[in-house]
Amino acid sequence: QVQLVESGGGLVQPGGSLRLSCAASGTFVRINNMGWYRQAPGNERELVATLTPGGFTNYAGSVKGRFSISGDNAKNTFYLQMNSLKPEDTAVYYCSVNVQKTSFPATYFRYWGQGTQVTVSS
Repeated sequence: QVQLVESGGGLVQPGGSLRLSCAASGTFVRINNMGWYRQAPGNERELVATLTPGGFTNYAGSVKGRFSISGDNAKNTFYLQMNSLKPEDTAVYYCSVNVQKTSFPATYFRYWGQGTQVTVSS
């Protein structure tokens, strides 16, 4: 099993910043992809940002230039730095990893964190 522990959510005023963290633990061969997703009330879960162990990043258009995803491969931990937050960024944020669980045969699974609430309001 793989566990993801998130932290860093909270209430912030518009224009403020927050940093989310996600720590992965458990048994796996390697992490293939790390990502942050969010889900606002009444909306579907949407991708925010992804990161590969090699450092390739991808962002949703709505957060590009404001959010930054980064990781510490040695600690199996990754982060989402959120700047210039807007009320429309209010959502539950979930971290997710795609891991290789076994070598031979190779098997892959996706795991999700429990979610952390981010509220942007004055």
